[in-house]
Amino acid sequence: MAAYEELSKEELLQLKNDLEAQFEEIKRQNLNLDMSRGKPSAEQLNLSMEMMDVLRSDSDLICEEGVDCRNYGVLDGIREAKQLLADMMEVPKDNIVIFGNSSLNVMYDTIARSMTHGVMGSTPWSKLDKVKFLCPVPGYDRHFAITEYFGIEMINVPMTSTGPDMDIVEKLVSSDPAIKGIWCVPKYSNPQGITYSDETVHRFAALNPAAEDFRIFWDNAYGIHHLYEDKQDYLLEILMECKKEGHPDMVYKFSSTSKISFPGSGIAAIAASDANLAEIRKQMKIQTIGHDKVNQLRHARYFKDIHGMVQHMKRHADIMRPKFDVVLETLESELGGLGIGSWLAPRGGYFISFDSLEGCAKAIVAKAKDAGLIMTNAGATFPYGKDPKDSNIRIAPSYPTLEELKTAVQVFVLSVKLVSIDKILEHK
Repeated sequence: MAAYEELSKEELLQLKNDLEAQFEEIKRQNLNLDMSRGKPSAEQLNLSMEMMDVLRSDSDLICEEGVDCRNYGVLDGIREAKQLLADMMEVPKDNIVIFGNSSLNVMYDTIARSMTHGVMGSTPWSKLDKVKFLCPVPGYDRHFAITEYFGIEMINVPMTSTGPDMDIVEKLVSSDPAIKGIWCVPKYSNPQGITYSDETVHRFAALNPAAEDFRIFWDNAYGIHHLYEDKQDYLLEILMECKKEGHPDMVYKFSSTSKISFPGSGIAAIAASDANLAEIRKQMKIQTIGHDKVNQLRHARYFKDIHGMVQHMKRHADIMRPKFDVVLETLESELGGLGIGSWLAPRGGYFISFDSLEGCAKAIVAKAKDAGLIMTNAGATFPYGKDPKDSNIRIAPSYPTLEELKTAVQVFVLSVKLVSIDKILEHK
């Protein structure tokens, strides 16, 4: 079919009538579908159930340090859990601290500590007139929610096919001492699935910030979340690159097993320089007596090593890949060539980013909801929930069953078509 813009007003009106009849038929089905957040499906969660049998009432719960994991001791993570996550994060285990189940919690703590006590002796952010953060867009709404919560001004930086626009990042970071950080999802980025190029990582490591307490918040949430065994993105390791450039303290690297084992009870970690970790441990001594060592031990004994974790993630990919394929194939077959939307085909991660005609995203999400499909709010991928073009929509294929997903994507493309026709008709 020809691009919608090329159709006459009469042709568009006829097409709209036909599509509206299909839409009304779908509404009569009283669907209840959810494509809103990147939650693992029950099928994925079931992959880790054998972990529940690794530790029993008669198990030896002594970790490698010789500490009973049921008791106090080992503030920053047991050795075997450190080794497991260090290998996953591609850093030395001495440069890692293990936390609880959520890397988002670690990021929140890191911002909060900076606000109240500063960064390695610098002025606490809460005592400054202005604190700013750079936010690659589209990006991760929960990152933006943290900085918004603390009253930090967020500045949009456009994403390119190789990562954030580094010309803009370099200019802003080097000229404005109020800029204290940047959010990054460097591998299979949320929501576009972009992996930062080697050049981008090099340019991050070589930044010369005006603020001595500037930090890169490097959330490598999808480091081993590949979809295809023969098509996997590679990401240069940022901690080592910063060290090579003489900026060892400039990066905090975060990760977790949330979408590997159980989101509700995984383990999370931060990797950073010795100086950064010394400050973090100082806070931890006041904040906690240590995180769940029994859970750390369970993870370490279940996966055994990084090879066990990689094999486990191949099983995840076998579940996720058909879902991504269904979405991408449907988008191409139903919307390809119509000129009313664009999207990327990621090689990993949890999302597909869709860009509609300008001014249509909110209406598309509302239309889909009217037919029984819940999606992430339009605008969520931008700071303050404000997409200047009202065009980006995050598609999350993981949670529905494959059959539910097939229906959900049909509802979505139908909503895109109807809203797009109305937008084009405004100018006919």
